[in-house]
Amino acid sequence: MTVSVLVGADGSVERAEVADSSGFDTLDDAALETVRSRWRFVPARHGGIAVESWVLVPIRFALIEAKR
Repeated sequence: MTVSVLVGADGSVERAEVADSSGFDTLDDAALETVRSRWRFVPARHGGIAVESWVLVPIRFALIEAKR
């Protein structure tokens, strides 16, 4: 899946949206929640000044079989 993120001038996530779904609402929701609540970015710069900008972030899920 791919998440479209609006990164604020301070590196915080201002907005996060599904750009390309995984096909599973539960996985999409989990990815959005994680990006919104835990991620920080290095902001883009224009003329040496930090500015907000959109970035596309690919998210990969790996399902691992639990050992019994």
